Amino acid sequence: MLLADKTVIVSGTGPGLGREIALAAAREGANLVLGARRTENLAAVADEVDPSGARVVWQKTDITDHAQAEALAELAVKRFGRIDALLNVAALDTAAGGLEQTSWDDLRAVLETNLVGSLAMTKATMPALRRQGGSVVFVGSQVEMKVVSDHPQLAYAASKAGLRTAAHYLAQEYGPDRVRVNTVSPGWMLGPPVEAYLGYMAAAQQVSREAVLADLEQKMALPYLASDGDTAEAVVFLASDRARGITGQTLLVNAGEYMR
Repeated sequence: MLLADKTVIVSGTGPGLGREIALAAAREGANLVLGARRTENLAAVADEVDPSGARVVWQKTDITDHAQAEALAELAVKRFGRIDALLNVAALDTAAGGLEQTSWDDLRAVLETNLVGSLAMTKATMPALRRQGGSVVFVGSQVEMKVVSDHPQLAYAASKAGLRTAAHYLAQEYGPDRVRVNTVSPGWMLGPPVEAYLGYMAAAQQVSREAVLADLEQKMALPYLASDGDTAEAVVFLASDRARGITGQTLLVNAGEYMR
């Protein structure tokens, strides 16, 4: 198992990607420490991972509150004695539009969560990670590299691009401590948000869900829309010792829609 006896923190453990990452990490043998703003999501995923609670612990965590980020890291060390990987999933992606359509409050909220909050979570875990080495994985997005003109997300794209650049600096800074820092950037990701989009577009266009999905799949090199489960597998790989020679890199999980 890729993460046998490792202690892994997953921030942003919701019903979509966070859940998939938690389940994949648990399958690979990890002890899990889950954080998110909604206790109902945390409790549900924790129960799915391990109903006995022996290998999982959770705590309500808003990563924009630095004290809460530190408390989650402290919980991991207190419960399992160490931290081997931090998987930064928590994100805010509700602000759509370009510069003139995005309010300053929305822009600040997205940057505070996706960029500053993820860095706060990373800073909180770094003392424990440096003791024996480990991995930090940020979840980015293809929109940080490829502009989507018909669905602009200036705030979200800027926050994820900033996070990817920060990962380069962190990889250099903490490489001597054998702490690796990488980014996984999905494109279209079949999971709860995209499922909702497929339903909305099908109703709006009066076509089937399958027709809308087929139209999306035509953009891919592979005849397939990568799922949140596929992204989770990439995250777990980069968190593991199998990726011990990889740091400062960005891995696109997008079925080949965009290549670089």
